[in-house]
Amino acid sequence: MTEEDCGYFVREIHKKDGSNLKILQQEVGDVGCVVWDAALVLTMYLESNDFCIDKNEKQSILKDKHVVELGAGTGIVGLQAACLGAQTVVTDLPEFVSLMNKNIQANKHLLKGKVKATTLKWGCDEIDNEMDSPDYLLLADCIYYEQSLVPLVKTIEKLTGINTTVLCCYEERLTGNKPKIQAEFFKLIEEHMFIEEIPIERHDPCYRSEDIHIMKFKRKVFK
Repeated sequence: MTEEDCGYFVREIHKKDGSNLKILQQEVGDVGCVVWDAALVLTMYLESNDFCIDKNEKQSILKDKHVVELGAGTGIVGLQAACLGAQTVVTDLPEFVSLMNKNIQANKHLLKGKVKATTLKWGCDEIDNEMDSPDYLLLADCIYYEQSLVPLVKTIEKLTGINTTVLCCYEERLTGNKPKIQAEFFKLIEEHMFIEEIPIERHDPCYRSEDIHIMKFKRKVFK
Protein backbone atom coordinates (compact mmCIF):
# COMPACT_ATOMS: atom_id res chain seq x y z
CA MET A 1 0.00 0.00 0.00
CA THR A 2 1.40 3.40 -0.94
CA GLU A 3 1.88 6.35 1.40
CA GLU A 4 -1.20 8.07 0.00
CA ASP A 5 -3.25 5.02 0.99
CA CYS A 6 -2.45 5.41 4.70
CA GLY A 7 -5.69 5.52 6.64
CA TYR A 8 -7.12 2.69 4.54
CA PHE A 9 -7.31 -1.05 5.05
CA VAL A 10 -8.03 -3.75 2.47
CA ARG A 11 -10.65 -6.46 2.37
CA GLU A 12 -10.24 -9.21 -0.22
CA ILE A 13 -13.25 -11.06 -1.61
CA HIS A 14 -12.58 -14.35 -3.37
CA LYS A 15 -14.48 -14.67 -6.66
CA LYS A 16 -15.58 -17.87 -8.37
CA ASP A 17 -13.00 -17.48 -11.15
CA GLY A 18 -10.18 -17.57 -8.60
CA SER A 19 -9.44 -13.84 -8.64
CA ASN A 20 -9.81 -11.52 -5.67
CA LEU A 21 -11.61 -8.21 -5.45
CA LYS A 22 -9.48 -5.91 -3.30
CA ILE A 23 -11.60 -3.29 -1.60
CA LEU A 24 -10.06 -0.33 0.17
CA GLN A 25 -11.95 0.79 3.25
CA GLN A 26 -11.35 3.88 5.34
CA GLU A 27 -10.31 3.61 8.98
CA VAL A 28 -12.21 6.80 9.82
CA GLY A 29 -15.40 8.05 8.18
CA ASP A 30 -19.13 7.59 7.69
CA VAL A 31 -20.94 4.25 7.39
CA GLY A 32 -20.26 4.13 3.63
CA CYS A 33 -16.50 3.87 4.12
CA VAL A 34 -16.53 0.15 4.85
CA VAL A 35 -18.01 -3.01 3.33
CA TRP A 36 -21.15 -4.12 5.15
CA ASP A 37 -22.44 -7.69 5.19
CA ALA A 38 -25.44 -6.92 2.97
CA ALA A 39 -23.08 -5.57 0.30
CA LEU A 40 -21.10 -8.83 0.43
CA VAL A 41 -24.27 -10.90 0.09
CA LEU A 42 -25.44 -8.91 -2.94
CA THR A 43 -21.95 -8.87 -4.47
CA MET A 44 -21.70 -12.65 -4.36
CA TYR A 45 -25.32 -13.16 -5.43
CA LEU A 46 -24.34 -11.57 -8.76
CA GLU A 47 -22.16 -14.65 -9.34
CA SER A 48 -24.96 -17.09 -8.50
CA ASN A 49 -26.78 -19.38 -10.91
CA ASP A 50 -29.48 -16.72 -11.29
CA PHE A 51 -26.99 -14.76 -13.42
CA CYS A 52 -25.39 -17.58 -15.40
CA ILE A 53 -26.28 -17.99 -19.08
CA ASP A 54 -25.05 -21.59 -19.27
CA LYS A 55 -24.29 -24.48 -16.93
CA ASN A 56 -20.55 -23.92 -17.32
CA GLU A 57 -20.93 -20.49 -15.68
CA LYS A 58 -18.66 -19.01 -18.34
CA GLN A 59 -20.78 -15.95 -19.10
CA SER A 60 -22.97 -13.77 -16.96
CA ILE A 61 -26.28 -12.28 -18.06
CA LEU A 62 -24.82 -9.01 -16.78
CA LYS A 63 -22.49 -8.84 -19.80
CA ASP A 64 -23.09 -5.53 -21.62
CA LYS A 65 -26.01 -4.69 -19.32
CA HIS A 66 -26.45 -1.14 -18.02
CA VAL A 67 -26.08 -1.18 -14.23
CA VAL A 68 -26.36 1.61 -11.63
CA GLU A 69 -25.54 1.24 -7.94
CA LEU A 70 -27.05 3.62 -5.39
CA GLY A 71 -25.34 4.42 -2.09
CA ALA A 72 -22.32 2.52 -3.33
CA GLY A 73 -19.87 3.55 -0.58
CA THR A 74 -16.79 1.53 -1.48
CA GLY A 75 -18.35 0.56 -4.83
CA ILE A 76 -17.99 -3.18 -4.25
CA VAL A 77 -21.34 -4.28 -5.71
CA GLY A 78 -20.99 -2.19 -8.86
CA LEU A 79 -17.40 -3.36 -9.27
CA GLN A 80 -18.56 -6.96 -9.17
CA ALA A 81 -21.10 -6.17 -11.89
CA ALA A 82 -18.33 -4.62 -14.02
CA CYS A 83 -16.13 -7.67 -13.43
CA LEU A 84 -18.96 -9.70 -14.94
CA GLY A 85 -19.11 -7.49 -18.02
CA ALA A 86 -21.68 -4.84 -17.11
CA GLN A 87 -21.40 -1.16 -18.04
CA THR A 88 -21.67 0.27 -14.56
CA VAL A 89 -22.13 3.59 -12.78
CA VAL A 90 -21.47 3.58 -9.02
CA THR A 91 -22.98 6.53 -7.18
CA ASP A 92 -22.91 8.11 -3.76
CA LEU A 93 -22.39 11.46 -2.06
CA PRO A 94 -19.35 13.55 -3.12
CA GLU A 95 -17.22 12.49 -0.14
CA PHE A 96 -17.27 8.84 -1.32
CA VAL A 97 -16.27 9.38 -4.96
CA SER A 98 -12.53 9.35 -4.17
CA LEU A 99 -12.85 6.02 -2.34
CA MET A 100 -14.85 4.50 -5.19
CA ASN A 101 -12.25 5.67 -7.71
CA LYS A 102 -9.46 4.12 -5.63
CA ASN A 103 -11.28 0.80 -5.71
CA ILE A 104 -11.88 1.04 -9.45
CA GLN A 105 -8.14 1.54 -9.96
CA ALA A 106 -7.25 -1.28 -7.55
CA ASN A 107 -9.40 -3.74 -9.51
CA LYS A 108 -9.10 -2.47 -13.08
CA HIS A 109 -7.29 -5.63 -14.18
CA LEU A 110 -10.43 -7.65 -13.33
CA LEU A 111 -12.95 -5.48 -15.15
CA LYS A 112 -14.69 -6.90 -18.23
CA GLY A 113 -17.01 -3.91 -18.47
CA LYS A 114 -16.62 -0.22 -17.80
CA VAL A 115 -17.28 1.41 -14.44
CA LYS A 116 -17.56 5.07 -13.51
CA ALA A 117 -17.88 6.68 -10.07
CA THR A 118 -20.03 9.76 -9.77
CA THR A 119 -22.11 11.82 -7.36
CA LEU A 120 -25.83 11.28 -6.91
CA LYS A 121 -27.82 12.89 -4.14
CA TRP A 122 -31.06 11.05 -3.46
CA GLY A 123 -34.17 13.05 -4.16
CA CYS A 124 -32.45 15.25 -6.73
CA ASP A 125 -34.63 16.04 -9.75
CA GLU A 126 -31.74 16.11 -12.22
CA ILE A 127 -30.56 12.68 -13.31
CA ASP A 128 -27.77 12.16 -15.86
CA ASN A 129 -28.75 10.21 -18.96
CA GLU A 130 -26.09 7.59 -18.14
CA MET A 131 -28.14 6.60 -15.07
CA ASP A 132 -31.61 6.62 -16.64
CA SER A 133 -33.56 3.35 -16.97
CA PRO A 134 -30.70 0.89 -16.31
CA ASP A 135 -31.16 -2.83 -16.79
CA TYR A 136 -30.29 -3.30 -13.13
CA LEU A 137 -30.45 -0.87 -10.23
CA LEU A 138 -28.50 -2.17 -7.21
CA LEU A 139 -28.52 -1.03 -3.59
CA ALA A 140 -27.15 -2.65 -0.44
CA ASP A 141 -27.87 -1.58 3.14
CA CYS A 142 -29.35 1.76 2.12
CA ILE A 143 -32.44 1.45 4.36
CA TYR A 144 -30.78 3.02 7.37
CA TYR A 145 -31.70 6.64 8.06
CA GLU A 146 -35.33 7.71 8.45
CA GLN A 147 -34.73 11.10 6.80
CA SER A 148 -33.37 9.43 3.67
CA LEU A 149 -36.37 7.17 2.96
CA VAL A 150 -38.47 9.53 0.85
CA PRO A 151 -35.48 10.83 -1.19
CA LEU A 152 -34.27 7.25 -1.74
CA VAL A 153 -37.66 6.02 -2.93
CA LYS A 154 -38.01 9.09 -5.17
CA THR A 155 -34.64 8.31 -6.77
CA ILE A 156 -35.48 4.63 -7.27
CA GLU A 157 -38.77 5.60 -8.88
CA LYS A 158 -37.12 8.20 -11.11
CA LEU A 159 -34.33 5.92 -12.33
CA THR A 160 -36.42 2.79 -12.86
CA GLY A 161 -37.73 2.08 -16.33
CA ILE A 162 -40.32 -0.52 -17.26
CA ASN A 163 -37.55 -3.09 -17.95
CA THR A 164 -35.38 -2.25 -14.93
CA THR A 165 -34.80 -4.86 -12.26
CA VAL A 166 -34.06 -3.38 -8.84
CA LEU A 167 -32.10 -5.55 -6.42
CA CYS A 168 -32.21 -4.26 -2.86
CA CYS A 169 -30.22 -6.13 -0.23
CA TYR A 170 -30.58 -5.18 3.41
CA GLU A 171 -29.83 -6.50 6.88
CA GLU A 172 -32.90 -6.87 9.03
CA ARG A 173 -32.19 -4.90 12.20
CA LEU A 174 -34.40 -5.24 15.27
CA THR A 175 -33.04 -2.51 17.53
CA GLY A 176 -34.22 1.06 18.03
CA ASN A 177 -36.33 2.50 15.22
CA LYS A 178 -34.83 0.28 12.52
CA PRO A 179 -37.89 -2.04 12.16
CA LYS A 180 -40.10 1.03 11.70
CA ILE A 181 -37.73 2.49 9.09
CA GLN A 182 -37.64 -0.75 7.10
CA ALA A 183 -41.42 -1.15 7.23
CA GLU A 184 -41.93 2.42 6.04
CA PHE A 185 -39.48 1.95 3.18
CA PHE A 186 -41.35 -1.06 1.82
CA LYS A 187 -44.69 0.70 2.26
CA LEU A 188 -43.40 3.55 0.09
CA ILE A 189 -41.82 1.20 -2.47
CA GLU A 190 -45.00 -0.84 -2.80
CA GLU A 191 -46.82 2.21 -4.16
CA HIS A 192 -44.66 2.07 -7.29
CA MET A 193 -43.15 -1.41 -7.45
CA PHE A 194 -43.97 -5.09 -7.32
CA ILE A 195 -41.88 -6.70 -4.57
CA GLU A 196 -40.46 -10.22 -4.56
CA GLU A 197 -37.96 -11.75 -2.15
CA ILE A 198 -35.13 -13.87 -3.54
CA PRO A 199 -35.15 -17.13 -1.52
CA ILE A 200 -32.05 -17.60 0.60
CA GLU A 201 -31.41 -20.92 -1.17
CA ARG A 202 -30.51 -18.91 -4.27
CA HIS A 203 -27.97 -16.74 -2.45
CA ASP A 204 -24.29 -17.64 -2.56
CA PRO A 205 -23.82 -20.67 -0.25
CA CYS A 206 -20.97 -19.00 1.65
CA TYR A 207 -22.36 -15.46 1.69
CA ARG A 208 -25.85 -15.78 3.09
CA SER A 209 -27.56 -15.12 6.40
CA GLU A 210 -31.11 -15.48 7.69
CA ASP A 211 -31.21 -11.80 8.64
CA ILE A 212 -30.00 -10.50 5.25
CA HIS A 213 -32.62 -10.28 2.52
CA ILE A 214 -32.40 -9.67 -1.22
CA MET A 215 -35.54 -8.09 -2.61
CA LYS A 216 -36.41 -7.67 -6.29
CA PHE A 217 -38.54 -4.73 -7.41
CA LYS A 218 -40.21 -4.24 -10.78
CA ARG A 219 -42.08 -1.11 -11.78
CA LYS A 220 -45.87 -1.22 -11.74
CA VAL A 221 -47.48 -0.10 -14.99
CA PHE A 222 -50.65 1.88 -14.50
CA LYS A 223 -53.04 2.10 -17.42
